Amino acid sequence: MNAIPLPSREVLASRAEAVIKNPEWLRIGAGASLLTGSLLLLTGKRKAGLLVTAAGTVLAMLEHHEIVADWWEALPKHLEKAQHMLDQAQQTIGDLTDKRDKIFSMFGK
Repeated sequence: MNAIPLPSREVLASRAEAVIKNPEWLRIGAGASLLTGSLLLLTGKRKAGLLVTAAGTVLAMLEHHEIVADWWEALPKHLEKAQHMLDQAQQTIGDLTDKRDKIFSMFGK
């Protein structure tokens, strides 16, 4: 006979299953680690702060995995748009440089 009653394996398994199904622990863990990480960053402990904040970010991403999956699918389109904008900016800068050189050559500089 035990002095402290220990729960059976079935009870422990059902409790673990209930914790996994309930996302409330994810919210609490994500919020606590983000808050702790930001406090560590504010106190000057950069490595620990970044590590704890990254862990909080991962927990938040686990909770909203559908949104993360949608963002992951949309990412290539946004990268293509950004690459196109950079190409346009590079072309514009090249054109302006050519025009500047042409104007300087006209004034003999």
